[in-house]
Amino acid sequence: MEYRQLSPQEQGDIASRILYEDNHILVFDKRAGEIVQGDKSGDEPLCETLKAFIAQRDGKPGKVFLGIPHRLDRPVSGITVFAKTSKALERLGAMFREGSVHKTYHALCCAKPDPEEGLLEDWMERNEKLNKSFITRKPGAQAKLARLRYRLLEATKRYWLVEVELLTGRHHQIRCQLAHLGCPIKGDLKYGAPRSNPDGGISLNSHEIRFEHPVRHEEIRLSSRQSLLPQE
Repeated sequence: MEYRQLSPQEQGDIASRILYEDNHILVFDKRAGEIVQGDKSGDEPLCETLKAFIAQRDGKPGKVFLGIPHRLDRPVSGITVFAKTSKALERLGAMFREGSVHKTYHALCCAKPDPEEGLLEDWMERNEKLNKSFITRKPGAQAKLARLRYRLLEATKRYWLVEVELLTGRHHQIRCQLAHLGCPIKGDLKYGAPRSNPDGGISLNSHEIRFEHPVRHEEIRLSSRQSLLPQE
């Protein structure tokens, strides 16, 4: 298996964004606009870029294994976990499904949340054709309960930085629930933001993650190095 050769600049960029790595897992700080896994766009996904990086850095002949136990949407930035062994992939996948991976997000919102902190519980339905989720008043066959906690962290001249603890993992959950609260995320045209971000992403960052290492069983706690606050 031959991977493309990364330039020294690409190698340095990738290395600088690895938050944690050992023989079993790799935790990466993804930028908005990068895709975790291949899609119809044909753009190179992070999983393939990272395989090329590992093969080149370690001088590995043959195929590099890198499994994907969870995904971040393309416009979202922040912490993404990859598995370097099939055992780690199986265990991490189960942990994400069972909700034993604790995730905290930062969202830069276009309005101040009222109240400034609270618990949101909504029934959500996903529309596959529109690739969008909606809040529904009456739970139907396709509706799933979505739960998150939020609190206001900081205000700028035009935006409000909100911390979100994700309690369930529904499609576009944070985007949909914050918009329903009246606080669409900056740049998120799909859910009511007035304008797009220059990079095409949205101001939502997977900021912190805490989980038990799938093999060593020690606690791993990591934070994204990216900030959503504008330079005003």
